[in-house]
Amino acid sequence: MRNFDRLPWRAPFSSFAGRLVGALDAVLDSSARVAPFRILLQVPGSQVCSPIACGATLEEVEQHWDWLERNLLHTLPVFDSKEDIASFVKGKVQALIAEETSSRLAAQEEEPEKFREALAKFESRFQLPEAEKLVTYYSCCCWKGRVPRQGWLYLSAHHLCFYSCFLGKELKLVIPWVDIQKLEKTSNAFLTATIRVSTPSKERDFSMFLDLEGALQVMEQLADVTLRRLLDNEGFDLDPHLQEPSQITKRDLEARAQSELFRAVFRLPRRERLHAVRDCALWTPFSRRHTAGRLFTSDSYICFASREEGCCQVLLPLREVGLQGGTAQREAGLPASSFPAPQAPLPLQSTSACSDHTFGDLEMVSSQSSEESGEEAPGAVLPMSREEVKISLWKDHFVEYGRTVCMFRTEKIRKLVAMGLPQCLRGRLWLLFSDAITDLASHPGYYGRLVEESLGNCCLATEEIERDLHRSLPEHPAFQTETGIAALRRVLTAYAHRNPRIGYCQSMNILASVLLLYATEEDAFWLLVAVCERMLPDYFNRRVLGAQVDQSVFEELIQEQLPELAERLHDPSALASLSLSWDDSQALVLLSRFLDHIKNEDSPGPPMGSHHAFVSEDQEPPPVTDIGDLIHDSYEKFGHQSVGQIERMRCRHRIRVLQEAGRAKKRLLRVVSPEVSFPVGDLEELYDLFKREHMMSCYWEQPRPGPARHDPSRPYAEQYRIDSRQFARLFQLVSPWTCGAHTEILAERTFRLLDDNMDHLIEFKAFASCLDTMYNGEMNEKIKLLYRLHVPPALTEDDHDSQSPLKNPLLSTSRPLVFGKANDDASDYKKQLKQMIKDLAKEKAKSETELPQMSQKEFIQFCKTLYSMFHEDPEENDLYQAIATVTTLLLQIGEVGQHSSSSSSRSCSQDSGEGPRASAPSPEQDSVFMDTDTGRAPQNTRAFPEEAEGDWTISLEHILASLLTEQSLVNFFEKPLDIKSKLENAKINQYNLKTFEMSSQSLPELKQDSDLLNELAITKQEPPICGLSAP
Repeated sequence: MRNFDRLPWRAPFSSFAGRLVGALDAVLDSSARVAPFRILLQVPGSQVCSPIACGATLEEVEQHWDWLERNLLHTLPVFDSKEDIASFVKGKVQALIAEETSSRLAAQEEEPEKFREALAKFESRFQLPEAEKLVTYYSCCCWKGRVPRQGWLYLSAHHLCFYSCFLGKELKLVIPWVDIQKLEKTSNAFLTATIRVSTPSKERDFSMFLDLEGALQVMEQLADVTLRRLLDNEGFDLDPHLQEPSQITKRDLEARAQSELFRAVFRLPRRERLHAVRDCALWTPFSRRHTAGRLFTSDSYICFASREEGCCQVLLPLREVGLQGGTAQREAGLPASSFPAPQAPLPLQSTSACSDHTFGDLEMVSSQSSEESGEEAPGAVLPMSREEVKISLWKDHFVEYGRTVCMFRTEKIRKLVAMGLPQCLRGRLWLLFSDAITDLASHPGYYGRLVEESLGNCCLATEEIERDLHRSLPEHPAFQTETGIAALRRVLTAYAHRNPRIGYCQSMNILASVLLLYATEEDAFWLLVAVCERMLPDYFNRRVLGAQVDQSVFEELIQEQLPELAERLHDPSALASLSLSWDDSQALVLLSRFLDHIKNEDSPGPPMGSHHAFVSEDQEPPPVTDIGDLIHDSYEKFGHQSVGQIERMRCRHRIRVLQEAGRAKKRLLRVVSPEVSFPVGDLEELYDLFKREHMMSCYWEQPRPGPARHDPSRPYAEQYRIDSRQFARLFQLVSPWTCGAHTEILAERTFRLLDDNMDHLIEFKAFASCLDTMYNGEMNEKIKLLYRLHVPPALTEDDHDSQSPLKNPLLSTSRPLVFGKANDDASDYKKQLKQMIKDLAKEKAKSETELPQMSQKEFIQFCKTLYSMFHEDPEENDLYQAIATVTTLLLQIGEVGQHSSSSSSRSCSQDSGEGPRASAPSPEQDSVFMDTDTGRAPQNTRAFPEEAEGDWTISLEHILASLLTEQSLVNFFEKPLDIKSKLENAKINQYNLKTFEMSSQSLPELKQDSDLLNELAITKQEPPICGLSAP
């Protein structure tokens, strides 16, 4: 008994009413599209129908019905009641759905059932490869002009997708994250809060989110992760859970955001991962009360932050907890001896007020000297200098809040830092607040081993270091002797040996030299590690990505906090010339003029005079400002910006900075454009297709040998490269030389021809030049390209089609060189061809590079390609007839040359006594056509009738001259071709082609069924290669 019905769905209302109902469904629950064909389960006597399967076409629902007949229907008679049948069928269908989606990590989501349903809709609507991981989805509205389109926004590992069906009209958007330049919260004329997604070509606004802030944060995280994984090879290698796109979930993104904020707040190493967060209260002795806050635990730290911003923070390295046990309870009363024993200082003498101290150990000596002076005059009230006041304040702070890395960090520290650090405490405070002191204590002897290992090594980094050593604070006495230079050399060389990925970057010498003024050599090394790898992780590399991001954040803050200054600047990005463009001499002059009027009274170095003038002699110079006052004002006026706000801004601006590839695109197009004839617009679209093809393989394919990702360190012309499989897909989409089943073989040969360095990768310039020849080249250039595709190295012994045997009997060359005319007259072209070959030989002699001769086997492949190219052309029959004529002519020429070569070889071997040796036919010899009309063989061939004949070969000149004799062939190769239609079709079908290939698992199967049928039809109706019969 079958209780199933296959019914086409029909709207119960009129066409307009049906569309209206569909639009309402889209607004309310997005279930706008009801499948036109469904299989329903209905128990006799019941009015309820349960959907079992659905399909967009009759063929699709027939496949579901066949599966039910094979696997389900024959088991139903074993049940006694109809209700049992219905329950069994429903349970079976639900189990199949759950099994289908279980592998997609749906169980990890907060609502697995809803996620499975959304996943099924996402896959059916966008037809992306199965490897594309759906991360989350939102109900929202997409604005198309002033018209809102209600639908669903799907955020996947590599794409932002939107689907809507409104009044029967579908809207599908698929935007790769790598194309998004900006994500921002904005407003329009109707709504106050929308999310604007900006790409190079268009802006899209999305609104009506239940949680707009949450949706925007997930979008920013996804865009940041994808862009850094694909475009930033230097700075994204520490998130193993996010390196695999198929494992990314919304929870992972939220955890990553929390970990990044945690590391930024406490300035921890990038390797630290946040494990747990708990609400708690901490006893703070300085305030004699419990302070409410949150406790954070990571791999190596326990941290506390009060709920009140800036009230209290505590950083406890687990190493300290394990060694001292109870550090948190007695931190406030730690004595000065709890400092690690200071290293031997560098013998670098100071020229400041503390000239009796050696650099690197100023803290302890200064403290002792101040105490001794206090003992000599205990009751006297002596005036204190600014430096002494700072030292006194820090000493009091150490007594009350602690003096190690585990001290209580309050708002008071911020105020003390804004006042300026004392010279004698600066190195030690740097070690504490950067937590470099923990690395120092955790790696005893590490620096010494690095110095020994790097001693004597010579590389690019050491060469750059030697070049910059004497440019590091050359005016300071400490670096005017070999002692200071040697210490600086050891620190920089040791770090380059520790981190070869960074090695050495300019400005590291200045940073290290300043650190050496206040710290011992080993302390300076660990401070350099903290700055380069923890505090400013993306500053010291080839792209200075972190500096560019912070510069962009700085520009936004100027517009928000200093609108008057922003108006006077007109373009805030001009500030980048001062902070980033050190090669800009005008920017350096302006910066130097500004710094001439900034003084630092606490500097240990000699005073610097003014070298520039802001104003002319008749104008009053601006007042001199102390650097301490600037720092204090900045904290007071703009210190309200929280770390979380800055990190969100960095994440948002990093998306834009990572799109520097767009500038590389412009530079590349400027280089390629003069060498091709494509319009700039078409060339840009071709570049976008090329880049997208590269990216799609990064999305869904396992890395293969060679650079699998974008490499920003390479020249911009080579940053995106594709392999043979990617090239084959692009060739099929945009090449005008489509040859049916033969297209794949032609694509393989073209790739081998363009891969001149044999690294199995080609860049965009070679790809564009090849296509330009196909579309815009002269006839001789096109024929030359076709010729090169059928001789080595493009044609190899392993070619898929090169091993096909020569079975066509019509390729015999035993017929005379005679062609049938319309009036049945016979015409001998012997003299004309002889003169043509002589002229072509003269042109060939002028050519710089000589192409190899084409063998008969290669010539057959050449003819096969031509026949495939003519298929479906309006002049197909004329072209087949013309190529048959030309083929016969070329076969005759090759045979004549073969006899001539054999004769010449035998004659030479008879004169010299050597064996037969093949030689190339000479077009200057009259013997080429000497005896073809009389049938007499040359005399020198009779002496060795048993010897084999010479090789059958023809040249490019032979082929070109023969093709020029047929006007239909000339018209075919010289007709104008437009790439625009191909580009439009490629933009639509590029993803579909990739999806089909991944589903078929192999490139040779990349053919539609209809194409296979067409190829079979072509094979049956195709004329022979030589269509002329002997007269």
